[in-house]
Amino acid sequence: MVALITGASAGIGAAYANQLAAKGTDLVLVARDETRLNQLAKELVTNHNINVEVLAADLSDRSQLDKVAARAAKEDIDLVINNAGFAIKQPFAGGTLAAEQNLLDVLVTAVMRITHSALPGMLARNRGGVINVSSIAGWMSSGTYSATKSWVTTFSESLATLHKDSKVHVMALCPGFTRTEFHSRAKMETDTIPNWMWLDADYVVKKSLSDFAKSKPVCVPGAQYKTLSLIAQYLPRPIVRKLSVASRR
Repeated sequence: MVALITGASAGIGAAYANQLAAKGTDLVLVARDETRLNQLAKELVTNHNINVEVLAADLSDRSQLDKVAARAAKEDIDLVINNAGFAIKQPFAGGTLAAEQNLLDVLVTAVMRITHSALPGMLARNRGGVINVSSIAGWMSSGTYSATKSWVTTFSESLATLHKDSKVHVMALCPGFTRTEFHSRAKMETDTIPNWMWLDADYVVKKSLSDFAKSKPVCVPGAQYKTLSLIAQYLPRPIVRKLSVASRR
């Protein structure tokens, strides 16, 4: 089995790499930072005696994205994990259009194109699958990031339903606050977030792989976020909008 993981150099992506390597899965690691990828690859090969391929790529660059998509289409790929992502801290009105476009390129376009490349071969072989890392933010109304994750979740659910009679599975992973480099890179203040709201990346990945093996279309790790996600999905939208605005203050 070979898994291709985007955003593999740190956080949830690195947790996927470590846990899959421990199961004997060969890996294709994708991220922008080739130095960190090579370091991780060396550790995984040493610790787990697996094959690891490093593919440095900026998914906002179409030519580099196409190379990753082409690799995902190869017949040895059994699992694709679209994990690469980031957030931007700027208002939509008055913020830079380039930053908004970059966000959409990585969080939406890359997910769509890589999945589009990988699925036909998987369906022809009748095995494999895709895990798209989304967020509970997709059920809120918290700006462009929230909108991109709403797309990822709906996209994943639709594919899971469309191909439910095959042995190819697509799942959206929707975690809440997870301790990674994500928030510091986006220069987000996290001091006011209570400890009970934080998840561990290893736990998130372990839960997602368990739910993926059970062919669940959506995985929401953590009892606190299962509750919050249900509230966000079933409350009247005017209330959700008010809560979303309050959460950004």
